[in-house]
Amino acid sequence: MKKVMVCFGTRPEIIKLAPVIKELNQNKKIKVVSCSTAQHVEMLEPLLKMFAIIPDYNLGVMTAGQSLSEISEKIFARLPNVLEKEKPDLVVVQGDTTSACCVAQVAFQAQMKVAHVEAGLRTHAKYFPYPEEINRKIIGQVADIHFAPTELARKNLLFEGINQEAIFVTGNTIVDALIELRPKLKSLNSVFLNKLKDRFILVTVHRRENHGIPLENICRTIRQIITKHKTTQIVFPVHLNPQVQVTVEKILNNIDNILLLPPLPYGEMLFLLERCQFVLTDSGGLQEEAPSFGKPVLVLRTVTERPEGVEMGIAKLVGDNPAVIEREASKLLKDDIYYHSMVSKINPYGDGKAAKRIAKIISKFFTSN
Repeated sequence: MKKVMVCFGTRPEIIKLAPVIKELNQNKKIKVVSCSTAQHVEMLEPLLKMFAIIPDYNLGVMTAGQSLSEISEKIFARLPNVLEKEKPDLVVVQGDTTSACCVAQVAFQAQMKVAHVEAGLRTHAKYFPYPEEINRKIIGQVADIHFAPTELARKNLLFEGINQEAIFVTGNTIVDALIELRPKLKSLNSVFLNKLKDRFILVTVHRRENHGIPLENICRTIRQIITKHKTTQIVFPVHLNPQVQVTVEKILNNIDNILLLPPLPYGEMLFLLERCQFVLTDSGGLQEEAPSFGKPVLVLRTVTERPEGVEMGIAKLVGDNPAVIEREASKLLKDDIYYHSMVSKINPYGDGKAAKRIAKIISKFFTSN
C-alpha cells in the first residue's frame, strides 16, 4: 500500500484539497495521512468539520501577529519529524501559501516526491500577489507532479522548463467542492439572512498588496457607490487581519446599506455568492467560483494569475482606482445588456471532475514508479 500525505494550513487549501482527499480515500491501495500546519486555525476548524476531515497531525504554527518568517521557521522545525515518522511515498500540497511552500521544501529536503495541486498560476510580477507569486514558483521547482488547472497554467510551467510529462491539466478542485456543497445551500439559516436586501454586491478584500492606501481607496469608493445607488446593498465579510478590519470599520461602519459581517463559513459564502448581483473582490477563489453561479467579477487587482475569466469577459481588472471601480460597478447596476455580457454558463476553471483526475493520475504514478 502506498502512503500519501496531504498537507494544508489555510481555508482555501482545505476547500480545494477536500475533494482530493475524498477521492484518494476511495482507492484501497492508497493510505491517506493528513497534516495541518494550522496557519489559519480559526478559519480552518469549521471547514474540517464541514468536510469531515480530522488531521492526523497538527503542527500548530499559528500565533497572533507573527511574520511569514516565523510561520516558515516553525514548519521547517516541526514537519521533518512527521515526515520521518510517516515516510510518505508522496506529499501533496495545494496553491501558493507559505504553508504549501515550506512543506514542499521540507519534503524535497527529505528527498520525498511532491505533487502540486493548482500548479502553474502566474502573474509574472514578483510582488503581485505577495508572497504567493514566489511561493508557487518555488513549489514548481521542487514538485514531481504538477496538476495545472488550465491550459494556460500548463504553458506557464512549460515556459519555466518543467518536463511536459510531469504536467497534467485537471481543472480546479474548487469547482468540485462547490458542486458538492451547492445542493445544501437552500437549507442554510444564517442570522444575517433577514438583513439581506434583494439586490446586493458581495465584497471581499484581504490581499497584502491592498493593505493601507489601496484599501482606503476601495472603501471610500464603496461609499460613493452606495450613495449613488440607494437601492443597492453592500455585503462585506471582513477578514480577520487587523490591518483590514481597522480600515474597513473606520470608513464603512454604521452606514446605511452597508452590512459588515465577520468571516463566514464556506457554505454561507457560497449562499451569498449565489444570491448577489455581482462580486467585488481581490480573492482568487471567488474569481474561480463566481462563474459557476453566473456572477460577474470586478477584480480589485492590477494583475491576476487567473486571466481566463478576464479573457472570457466575465471578470474585469479594476485595481484600487476609484474612478474605474465606480464606473464598472455602475454599469453592472444600470445596464442589463452590459451585465449579461459578463455572465457565462461555462466556468473556465473547472468542470467538477478535477479531483477524480488527480486521484487517477496519482494512482498511475505509483504504478509506473
